[in-house]
Amino acid sequence: MSIIQRLLVPRGLKVLVTGGAAGIGATIAEGFLEAGAHVYVCDIDAQALDGFRQRHPDALGAVADVGREEAAAHAVGEAAQAMDGLDVLVNNAGIAGPTGGIDALAAPDWERTIDTNLNSQFYFLRHAVPHLRRSGRNPHVVAMSSVAGRLGYPFRTPYAATKWAIVGLMKSLAAELGPEGVRVNAVLPGVVAGPRMDRVIAARAQALGLDDTAMREQYLGKISLRRMVSAEDIAAMVLFLSTAAAANITGQAISVDGNVEYL
Repeated sequence: MSIIQRLLVPRGLKVLVTGGAAGIGATIAEGFLEAGAHVYVCDIDAQALDGFRQRHPDALGAVADVGREEAAAHAVGEAAQAMDGLDVLVNNAGIAGPTGGIDALAAPDWERTIDTNLNSQFYFLRHAVPHLRRSGRNPHVVAMSSVAGRLGYPFRTPYAATKWAIVGLMKSLAAELGPEGVRVNAVLPGVVAGPRMDRVIAARAQALGLDDTAMREQYLGKISLRRMVSAEDIAAMVLFLSTAAAANITGQAISVDGNVEYL
């Protein structure tokens, strides 16, 4: 196999993407579909999922609250049955969580962030790993973390706590599953342009008493390249990790962020 051939996503991969109906998840799912993969997406947003399925009638999927284990078990079981196995799990689902000082945060908001961002990764791994073990096609897990999984993030402690935990989960699983040929990596997006980041900037601006423009400039000033990344940048890295070129990449926390220096 030539180097160029190793860079291609193998056709026919069986891929499950959580939180896959919108945002980064949808861009990842669309990338795999374009590469000829079989794709199953789950999402809590029924309207977004309907829209995704209308745009991509070849995709499979179902509504699922990823913070509930029974929903994760159903999604994994249905995906593996419909696709006759599973080669790639993209644990992408997540929420921004609350913004505010630690003494101002409400316990239910903290718990919801933990359930959606961290517990969901465990639930899907618990049910997907047996299928990945049976895959003979370079099986792989992508755990979606964040640049907030390597840097402190004032006023966003619930979010940062989950993203650091995801890196620890990934590192441990890479060692646990490596002898069975299952790779595990984390992708750490930086400041991703889009409506979600707009909401985060607005919330933090309000918390700090700044206007949105000043807050946005602060974010860009912390990035070496002085620009945000795109959902396509993140999807390209996820797809690369599923190629033969990445067959010996595991246990890595890979930032796609223009080098965010601090948060």
